[in-house]
Amino acid sequence: MTIYLDAIWLLNFLFDALILSLTSYILKRKVKKIRLILGSLLGSSIVIFMLIPHTSMLVSNPIVKLFFSMLIIFVTFGFGQLRIFIENLLTFYFATFAIGGALVGVHYFLQVQFVTENGVIITNLTGLGDPIAWLFVVICFPLLWYFTKKRISNVKYQTYKHDQLVDVIIEISDISLNVCGLIDSGNSLHDPISKAPVMIVDATAVSDTLPKDVVDIASHLDDFLQGQKHVPQGWEGRVRLIPYRVVGQQANMLLALKPDKIKIVDKKGNTYETKGLFAINPAHFSNDKTFNAIIHPKMMISGISTAS
Repeated sequence: MTIYLDAIWLLNFLFDALILSLTSYILKRKVKKIRLILGSLLGSSIVIFMLIPHTSMLVSNPIVKLFFSMLIIFVTFGFGQLRIFIENLLTFYFATFAIGGALVGVHYFLQVQFVTENGVIITNLTGLGDPIAWLFVVICFPLLWYFTKKRISNVKYQTYKHDQLVDVIIEISDISLNVCGLIDSGNSLHDPISKAPVMIVDATAVSDTLPKDVVDIASHLDDFLQGQKHVPQGWEGRVRLIPYRVVGQQANMLLALKPDKIKIVDKKGNTYETKGLFAINPAHFSNDKTFNAIIHPKMMISGISTAS
């Protein structure tokens, strides 16, 4: 096996750069390019230490590896506070394990000829270099970074969305509606007359519970405005029309109802009894059906909270 030092160094420099940039992305901390380059150079310098007889055994020591990692983080992100430094270090290890796992997966899938020794990636190259190995360096590394970044973004989004989900119980007349709502700061709908906040509910979530005529009016509001459809008897005093506007589109209307009571239960078990309206939207909110209502944030602020 012929080992090319420049190829090994380049491979590890790129790998360290990807890990550090991914660490920066996860932490949402901006890092100057010069610091990222210096950190990557420091990380890839372990290749040189492996070739020195008196230091090759030293770099395999776990304590030395930990110190070396701390030095890389210090060069790239600085020190600041101890808590932040430790958070940077732990995230760096998390990013290493994430990309490292993807690296092993690509190795077994494509049978790319590389091995690792004391944390250093070594490719088996002959002549001017194995084209598959170089293809791995040039193409697969950025793809691994992009794939890992997207996975982390999706996990963070799903976690955030899960934290914003609440259970909603709407009581209207003798009907009780149970929906799962997403608290959305972008929902600023209000009743133009009473100024009450308005949550938006997916029509499919209430179509089996509310009177069919009410749901039908919400889905065909133009017919209602033209007098072709009528509100069922006993529901006239509950109906409201809420104007709304979507960016790039003309103003439109939603049919809203005034309930007797709205209860919102968050993930901590706190119950909020609040006032407001709920509008019926014919369109779906969530393709994965994780929620079927969009909650006005003011309902959480103005509601009376009682811990359960």
